[in-house]
Amino acid sequence: MSSDTSRRVPPDLAALLRKRKAEEELAAKPRFIPKKERERLAAEKRLKEEEERKQKEEAARSKNGSNTANGYTNGANGYHQNGDSYSSSSRPPQSIPTGPKAMRGHAVNGDDDRSNVVDRNDRRDDRRDDRRDDRRGGNKRGPENGHDDDRKAKMEKADEAELRARYMGPAVNQSTFSAKKKRKRTAATKFNFDWDPEDDTSRPFDPIYASRQQPLTGLSLSEMTPEQARQRAEVIRRSDPETGEERAWQFVEQYERVKQHAERKNLGKHWSEKKLEDMKERDWRIFKENFGIATKGGAIPNPMRSWQESNLPRRLLDIVADVGYDEPTPIQRAAIPIALQARDLIGVAVTGSGKTAAFLLPLLVYISDLPPLAEFNKNDGPYALILAPTRELVQQIESEARKFAGPLGFTVVSIVGGHSLEEQAFALRNGAEIIVATPGRLVDCLERRLLVFSQCCYVIMDEADRMIDQGFEEPLTKILDAMPVTNEKPDTEDAENPLLMSRYVGGKDRYRQTMMYTATMPPLVEKIAKKYLRRPAIVTIGNAGEAVDTVEQRVEFVSGEDKRKKRLQEILNSGQFKPPIIVFVNIKRNCDMVARDIKGMGFSAVTLHGSKTQEQREAALASLRSGQTDILVATDLAGRGIDVPDVSLVVNFNMAMSIESYTHRIGRTGRAGKSGVAITFLGNEDNDVLYDLRQIISKSSISKVPEELRRHEAAQSKPTRGGSKKTDEGGGGGGFGGKGGQW
Repeated sequence: MSSDTSRRVPPDLAALLRKRKAEEELAAKPRFIPKKERERLAAEKRLKEEEERKQKEEAARSKNGSNTANGYTNGANGYHQNGDSYSSSSRPPQSIPTGPKAMRGHAVNGDDDRSNVVDRNDRRDDRRDDRRDDRRGGNKRGPENGHDDDRKAKMEKADEAELRARYMGPAVNQSTFSAKKKRKRTAATKFNFDWDPEDDTSRPFDPIYASRQQPLTGLSLSEMTPEQARQRAEVIRRSDPETGEERAWQFVEQYERVKQHAERKNLGKHWSEKKLEDMKERDWRIFKENFGIATKGGAIPNPMRSWQESNLPRRLLDIVADVGYDEPTPIQRAAIPIALQARDLIGVAVTGSGKTAAFLLPLLVYISDLPPLAEFNKNDGPYALILAPTRELVQQIESEARKFAGPLGFTVVSIVGGHSLEEQAFALRNGAEIIVATPGRLVDCLERRLLVFSQCCYVIMDEADRMIDQGFEEPLTKILDAMPVTNEKPDTEDAENPLLMSRYVGGKDRYRQTMMYTATMPPLVEKIAKKYLRRPAIVTIGNAGEAVDTVEQRVEFVSGEDKRKKRLQEILNSGQFKPPIIVFVNIKRNCDMVARDIKGMGFSAVTLHGSKTQEQREAALASLRSGQTDILVATDLAGRGIDVPDVSLVVNFNMAMSIESYTHRIGRTGRAGKSGVAITFLGNEDNDVLYDLRQIISKSSISKVPEELRRHEAAQSKPTRGGSKKTDEGGGGGGFGGKGGQW
């Protein structure tokens, strides 16, 4: 019995496997290393590398020292140096060449060996001088380190190219066109129509032409220059010997009176030639008409004519200049002066009009007057909140905000779906002055107590109509109801008084300022504006819901998928449009099909739709913006807020389900004052939007309504049945759910 009890029990194999698996999983998890620990490890690594480098130098120095000793021994046997030449008494049998070093390779009769000896001695002397400089503190960086840096840079560049090829695929269809080479090829055969200066037969220094005077008849006094008035007075004096002198003086006096009157009234001058204090009501009316600005609401300030007249702080104006904003856009001219007066604002402007900077700059001025975030208030929430309907638009606003907020020392954090809540909570650990978020994910953070709005005093809703279309009305209401009520503006005329609204409510709190930017004003948006905005000023740029005049709209009746693909190939192969190009479809499964066909045509293409992960969406947009990909095939997910520079062509492979979605689709081109083209394929399934399409094309100054659309039966009257069809993307962008933009 005792032997049985003392026998060792064999280990449980299943328990060992579970333990080993748990250890492997624990080792595979990324370990959070504090900042101080990372700095300590980096310092140890640098110290270790420095010691290894010194050991290598010592080894090389000892090796060079032994070689130098051997060289001096040879010198003792027969090379006695005297000044800059060797003495003839100890000269070896072969003569040492006295010509340049470049000629030593051509020596004869044994001179090669002696030249090599001298070269080696010279190199040893140079190394000995370098070591002496190192001991004295000089020459810290040797040529070996420079070669190592170059080799390291080449290796990093190769690794970057390998990673890009691995994740983004090989670069295809890269143009090898060179305008310089083409000019060289055609220069010899091209006929030159320019005028040869040697063939000029005119005589510009002819005295007859030099003394010729300009005719003075037909000019009014206000149009004459002082020199022309003097010449006219001289003509009057010469033409009448008796009374010419008196008439000339009367003419000069009359000219002076007219000039003084014109300068006093500034008549005949354009508003751009006047000073700000000389601007009259008529000038401001012309200014607004030139930029298509319409305002509504009490006590609205005049627009700004330039950045220098914007009343923005000098430091912020320097940042604007560094970013590259030369001239303000119409919405920026009208909205910034209003927002600087702490007024609530509704901005109605077409897509691509510069709305982001219009609300960011006044926001930064507003929170600059608030106390900086510290330990006692960093957990009370942000000072400003920006809401947008899509993840891509949120990230675009975040990138733009960091350009202005970073130099001022403000923190900007985005909260969107597709990223873990723990990661976003970690980004908020030190507080943030500005938060950019989608409504659904922000509601999740509020419900989980990851965020509060105890001190939020600035709220911006961008693309408000799109948020309502996507079903974000309820999350939007929850967010606005979570704001503090102690700093709400009164719903009286005091809300239009900038002096009262700029004061502090109590302590460090200021009145909450709410701004809403939208492209259209549906009833639900008006309802939210009426509930949460106090006596807002309304700024409209152009006509709400209309396309910009920089986009040429073309429509073609092409029925059937095969015919449309064939027509799309003809358009892409025509060479009229340079990448990037965006192709819009209505449903997600068509995205991959059309992209596959485009790749078969020889073009590179990426897709963007609701089934893509956040990383895939960001990678697709990054490849299009960087020029690695030519064409983006997308649903209405890319219809709003996505800013891809220099898009030359937008193709609606499927017509949008609503005219609002169509407007935002074609707004991806023709941005920032540049021109663009939008081509739309139509079929029998698009009868419900043909009337609105005809109306919006007819209002464009550069587009022409085709005869087939003009005569189409469905384009003669607006359809009576309400609502449009919904796709799996939600009828041109809706139906993506109300949770953090999960679309």
